[in-house]
Amino acid sequence: MTPVPLPGGFSAHVANVGIKDSSLDFAVLAADRDCAVAGVFTRSLFAGPSVTLSREHVADGAARAVVVVSKNANVANGEAGHADAVELAELTGRALGCDPADVIVASTGVIGRRYPMDRIRDHLRGMPSAPEGNDAVQVATAIMTTDTHPKVATAKVATLEGGTANVVGMAKGVGMIEPDMATMLAFVLTDAEVPIMELRKAFSQVVDRSFNSLSVDTDTSTSDTAVVLASGAAGPVETGDFALALQAVCTELTRQLASDGEGATKLLVVEVSGARDDAQAKRVAKSVVNSPLVKTAVHGADPNWGRVAMAVGKCSDDTDIDPAQVQISFGGTRVYPVTPGSDEEALLADLEDYLAGGEVHIGVDLGISAGTWTVYGCDLSDGYVRINADYTT
Repeated sequence: MTPVPLPGGFSAHVANVGIKDSSLDFAVLAADRDCAVAGVFTRSLFAGPSVTLSREHVADGAARAVVVVSKNANVANGEAGHADAVELAELTGRALGCDPADVIVASTGVIGRRYPMDRIRDHLRGMPSAPEGNDAVQVATAIMTTDTHPKVATAKVATLEGGTANVVGMAKGVGMIEPDMATMLAFVLTDAEVPIMELRKAFSQVVDRSFNSLSVDTDTSTSDTAVVLASGAAGPVETGDFALALQAVCTELTRQLASDGEGATKLLVVEVSGARDDAQAKRVAKSVVNSPLVKTAVHGADPNWGRVAMAVGKCSDDTDIDPAQVQISFGGTRVYPVTPGSDEEALLADLEDYLAGGEVHIGVDLGISAGTWTVYGCDLSDGYVRINADYTT
């Protein structure tokens, strides 16, 4: 993958410190100045200390660095695990010459195992105070676990001074993905100057329509972390333009994560329209994208729209959904209600060809009002079972 430079004011350090194997497993994103920061984290009751500590560290709206340990989540390790996370922030802050309270900690991987702190200590003692790396792809590679490739997305936004600011996002996560805030790990950097309150507002809205609209397997991680840091090195921008660029980056990362879902062979996009409100649309869309029967039908290129109708019907608390008003489509072709006099055999053959492609769109119009939502997922294959059956071994 072609290298992608980080925005102004940021540098990176990536390495293997022997967390699990010989692959890259350690990353530091460092800023040369104080950055505005916003973050969202898992609401899991088993949230790890990387999450609880980072919640505290982003609360004041300022940060200088992110340190990521992959292939070890450091979850469910009690006080010892918390102490390890605190020490990791302290060691990183000392190496970079910044306050440990300005260091965000993120972890991903196996639950119930402590960090190999001796290896981490040795490595951080030798890390340069000003990292020289500048490639987002290398960072995205270092944070992977079962991902098959790094995920990076970029966008540009005009500054008020006539220049250009960059937005660069990196993410990982292809299993245990049903966000209950953000999802997986995602780090977005920008050299745009954005006031902290505007950054928080924009990120919250963007996350809802991107990471929180992603699902691979309905399981919410104990370590979900998504943060955005703004260095301001490129100058101030119009808030609305920045929000659009941020949305573009996070949506593209969401699509990449869904496409690379564990064992996945295709991206599944479900759009619900005509709902009472956006909340109802999202609820119905998630019911469709999370249905094992829908996901396996998509995997087998089987145009079985009855499974989509089933998934809509499971939303039994939404009593204003009337089957007589619902329309279902595959790739823009209406399949329900069936058009009288249509050549059903020819239609099914065309739909099988469409469903065999790498991206499948399912549309559901509830016929109630104007609420809409789009969610992203993937098909379900036997590869998912194999990957997770052998995860810790």
